[in-house]
Amino acid sequence: MPAPTTRIRLRPANSSRVNFWGQLAIGTGWILYALFSMERDSDTLHGPLWYTHWLVLLFGVIYLGYVLIHNAPVFGTQSYLEFTPGYIVHKAGLFRPKQVFPTENMSALELDPQLLRVRQKDGEIYSLSRRQVKGKRRKAQFRAKLQEFAAQHGVELKDSSNPAK
Repeated sequence: MPAPTTRIRLRPANSSRVNFWGQLAIGTGWILYALFSMERDSDTLHGPLWYTHWLVLLFGVIYLGYVLIHNAPVFGTQSYLEFTPGYIVHKAGLFRPKQVFPTENMSALELDPQLLRVRQKDGEIYSLSRRQVKGKRRKAQFRAKLQEFAAQHGVELKDSSNPAK
């Protein structure tokens, strides 16, 4: 029987300078520009310059695919916080590596209104944004699972957040 785990889905971090809809507009504009240029210059343009339209179209499609895959759950949940029997696993997105925090290396967990801080015994501090946890049910599940995890593994939990919100 597999070990019990709980995965809490996170929204992708909004760390880009251009929001999701802006990125979609840029990618769509790029593709439309290439298509209209190909149609306009189809009779007069041949040779190497004609292939640049195809390259612009290809890069536009790749960019649009990247934006959709990174921001939409196309291949399942890509951003999550998972509580396993001996670890806390944080995955920030499809193209980002997992961060694994073993309990034997943790000295304390600090729950602030905006952050979850994981303090390591070697002095390292990892801050995970709580703004990515959306919804009342998910926030309550996150808080309950964190308290259960800390109690089960004997890790000190410092809660300075307001549980009413």
